[in-house]
Amino acid sequence: MRTFMPLLAALALILGSAQAADYPAPKPAQDTSQYGKHFQRTMTLMATSTPQRRHTVRILFYGQSIIGQGWHTMVVEDLQRCFPNTDFIVANKALGGFGSHFLVRTLHYDVIPFYPDLMVFHVYGPVDKYEEVIREIRSRTTAEIIMQSDHAHVWPEGTRDNPTPFADIAQKYGCSWQPQRWEWVDYLRDNELEPADLLRDEVHLNEHGRWLMAELLKRYMIYLPDEPQDEWKDTVRTYEVGEDIHWHDGRLSLTFTGNRVVALAAPGPGGVAASVRIDGTAPSAHPECYTFTRPSGTPTIGWPAIKKVTWRKPPVLESWEATCRDFNEDQTEFTFSVEGSATGFDGTGTTSETFVSNSGRIVIEPEDWVFDYDRRVGKKPAPDGFKVRWQVELLGTDAYAAPEVTDMAREYPTVLASDLENTQHTLELIAENGSLPALKALVVYRPPIGR
Repeated sequence: MRTFMPLLAALALILGSAQAADYPAPKPAQDTSQYGKHFQRTMTLMATSTPQRRHTVRILFYGQSIIGQGWHTMVVEDLQRCFPNTDFIVANKALGGFGSHFLVRTLHYDVIPFYPDLMVFHVYGPVDKYEEVIREIRSRTTAEIIMQSDHAHVWPEGTRDNPTPFADIAQKYGCSWQPQRWEWVDYLRDNELEPADLLRDEVHLNEHGRWLMAELLKRYMIYLPDEPQDEWKDTVRTYEVGEDIHWHDGRLSLTFTGNRVVALAAPGPGGVAASVRIDGTAPSAHPECYTFTRPSGTPTIGWPAIKKVTWRKPPVLESWEATCRDFNEDQTEFTFSVEGSATGFDGTGTTSETFVSNSGRIVIEPEDWVFDYDRRVGKKPAPDGFKVRWQVELLGTDAYAAPEVTDMAREYPTVLASDLENTQHTLELIAENGSLPALKALVVYRPPIGR
């Protein structure tokens, strides 16, 4: 049972669900010394939420097919029972079949824009690319990360004390390493089961395996109120209007170090606007504040048809479409043209070289196309003229219009700017027509490591 939780929440866990009663519960873990480590900012937000002040917690589940099997919903339901005064925003953006060498590309539109408080992560693939994923996220967000070890789909060799490169990565970047592999082995041995008894094929989980994976993570996520806060207390800072920062002649200024700033609305009339300036210019003038959305899917499996799209010239807000033609048999070679809703026709290219559009607003590397992978796995070719679509979004706003606050206990956030360089900036809000927007606070996010 999770420690340090309200009595009613603990009782809810004891009662459990009908599904939980179908399987023997795992015995207490042999070693809980790492439980709760390196994600206590998130746990503190949950544990200190009250009916009068509800915190918002953003959780992202990311990886490939094991993460994508849906067991995360049991974990979220458990958190909602234990911390009923927390407002959870949860996403699962796992991509089955995408190893670490693929996710190091897709994270740029999956993880960075979502900007989670906590990310639960598991993936197979090259260790160096795994480390690059972790380094990129820890340098561009304040997300705490639970790195899950593999489950035991076969009886593992060695002992639980054997070091792994992934545990070393966790230590290097201040992440949590959940050693579920050996807890999985303990469960199998305690209940006289074989690894295959929790699987539906050679590696993927059956219902019993999904339940166990959720149970092991649920008990791992504990609140440690006496844990030192040094590693996270300065990564996210809140500046209260009227206490830490003040309006002067219709202007509010804050010099901060970080890469993201969010406004929290106060009770008052909604819609009153103030211009936003970062270092003297609007967020839309900062190319780093733009992102591409995940491109539309391949025809058979539905994977993002392009792993990553970049630019050489600053983008503008618009929709993009690539039309693909003249595929060869294995779909490693084809031609394509791109067109933007604002830019218009922007050039043609082939998969034999890096494509840079006429405007410079679109760059696609040859290895980022996924049609050949979809062809190998799905066994069906993409049709001639297949279209791939994505959009440009601004991670911020040039004008802050306070939303209407209907529940004073809840947070009403508006992202003013995100994915800035993680350095010192000056934010200015300039009230229009002398009317001040209803602003409660500004929240600044500073990733723990440099890019």
